[in-house]
Amino acid sequence: MVNSSPPDRERLNWAERRRQKIRDEIARNRRGEYTVPTWLLTLALVALVGGWLALVFLA
Repeated sequence: MVNSSPPDRERLNWAERRRQKIRDEIARNRRGEYTVPTWLLTLALVALVGGWLALVFLA
């Protein structure tokens, strides 16, 4: 199996796609379209439920 494109070009394309994804994300964030990561929402929920349970059982 012969690859028709040289490895440098493939690496450049990957780097350029990565840069474009970063530019797109920055543009979305500047427009206010950012979202909170799921892991952060989960952490906040666990903290709230844990605090509430601690208040109920320790009070």
